[in-house]
Amino acid sequence: MRRASRSSLPEMGVLVVIPARYASTRYPGKPLVALRGAGGAARSLIHRSWEAACAVSGVDRVVVATDDDRIRTAAEGFGAEVVMTSEHCANGTERCAEAQVALGGGFEIVVNLQGDAPLTPPWFVEDLIAGLRADPEAEVATPVLRCDGAALNGFLADRAAGRVGGTTAVFTRSRHALYFSKEVIPFTPTRYAEDAPTPVFHHVGVYAYRAQALAAYPGWPQGALEGLEGLEQLRFLENGRAVLCVEVEARGRQFWELNNPEDVDRLEAMMRDMGLD
Repeated sequence: MRRASRSSLPEMGVLVVIPARYASTRYPGKPLVALRGAGGAARSLIHRSWEAACAVSGVDRVVVATDDDRIRTAAEGFGAEVVMTSEHCANGTERCAEAQVALGGGFEIVVNLQGDAPLTPPWFVEDLIAGLRADPEAEVATPVLRCDGAALNGFLADRAAGRVGGTTAVFTRSRHALYFSKEVIPFTPTRYAEDAPTPVFHHVGVYAYRAQALAAYPGWPQGALEGLEGLEQLRFLENGRAVLCVEVEARGRQFWELNNPEDVDRLEAMMRDMGLD
């Protein structure tokens, strides 16, 4: 495929990549797990994630990036474009970087819509793209949701039981990330009413990268913090790159990622509650 010249490229082209691997440590074969919606229709996790990506406005191209022929076959079966990437990618960001190269580049913004987040509302991604375009200092944007008391109490209960309930984020007044953690940060000395806003923000694992920052990422060694927390976005912070935290609104939508087998029932219950087929 001939690579287009810079002058012929869209001024603000946006590529959405859905990284998916079969050999998940916690849940092997996860992308092909079926989720049943409110109307009884069962579609695979990767299919539903692709549908979520296609619902985002202002996107020029959507691809599934995988290293597994089973995922490729399934994705092509429902009409997705697939890019084959290396089995050595350490995380979704590295897989997105490989996909960008395989497609010949040319996109100003690359979105990582992870293949385990089929309930991601389209406005989360649209707000990310708008936020990144509005902040010339930021090289990455990622969404955060302010926790109410119920969500915070759930996170604290999970940690007390030795489980990771989600990732939290703290950031500067200009919304540039200071840190992301699987611990609940910042420390809150008091408890909040179930419906009360709290100072804790839940990080949603979706990313919009400037193409140059994404291209640089695989060349940086994994840092100590990324290794300890198991959070890929910390590599940007450890290399002095600005990560913009964009506060998004749930608008009544429930959101969860499929990380473990027990999350299937939770996601299906959420889809029933929201009437999503």
